[in-house]
Amino acid sequence: MSLQGKTLFITGASRGIGREIALRAARDGANIVIAAKSAEPHAKLPGTIFSVAEEVQAAGGKALALQVDVRDEDAVRAALARANEHFGSIDALINNAGAIKLTGVQHIELKRFDLMHQINTRAVLLCSQAALPYLKKSGGHILNLSPPLNLDTKWFAQYSPYTVTKYGMSMLTLGMSEEFKGYGISVNSLWPQTMIATAAIEFQLGSRESFKHARLPAIMADAAHVILSSSGRSLTGRLLIDEQILRESGVTEFEHYRFAPDSSDTLMTDLFVD
Repeated sequence: MSLQGKTLFITGASRGIGREIALRAARDGANIVIAAKSAEPHAKLPGTIFSVAEEVQAAGGKALALQVDVRDEDAVRAALARANEHFGSIDALINNAGAIKLTGVQHIELKRFDLMHQINTRAVLLCSQAALPYLKKSGGHILNLSPPLNLDTKWFAQYSPYTVTKYGMSMLTLGMSEEFKGYGISVNSLWPQTMIATAAIEFQLGSRESFKHARLPAIMADAAHVILSSSGRSLTGRLLIDEQILRESGVTEFEHYRFAPDSSDTLMTDLFVD
């Protein structure tokens, strides 16, 4: 199924997985709202809302670049209203913006935890609530980039502050899928099976050395495309893994998703995946 003519509102879409989801949908002829903070180039993190808008248009889609801080309620509501006015509808909200700090309770700065909570958990609630009037009309999708609820204590031992903010997103997925079922809205989460090679990960790790164990963001974009192309509520309330949903859709070959296609190194499983 194609996303042609559909309007996707993607937070954090100026780079990484959000950008890749935008470009995949653009190839179908979708309308893409690039809602992110990055209006000016960052020295170490390439990409802005405007550079992605140009790429979306070059790929065959229509673009609207909006500078939005997902912590700002008024800004989020105004951006969704503008997107709806510009394109006439909103068919999908992709809650992609994220913040990460892999530190335990003992050493986490409270302001860092507050940032993760605001950008991860709270922003999903805010953006979904603000998008609801438009999604009711379209019977659309909410897709949260958050993990399966793996309760193995190893995922809590070293960086529980981050874990609880990401698991909060997934719990909202389960809750909203039930809460919004009367409106025909589907709500799902998507998470990578392996580490994904993005500039943000490179920035955090300090080099690309580990990318030989990673996949390209294209696998997440293709998985998101499958989810967002599903009709009605045929797919809802699930905490999905990229490889899993692609296999369900008939994909059997995954080697082309490797960052280093000629590498035989073992792929690194992502956080929260056994």
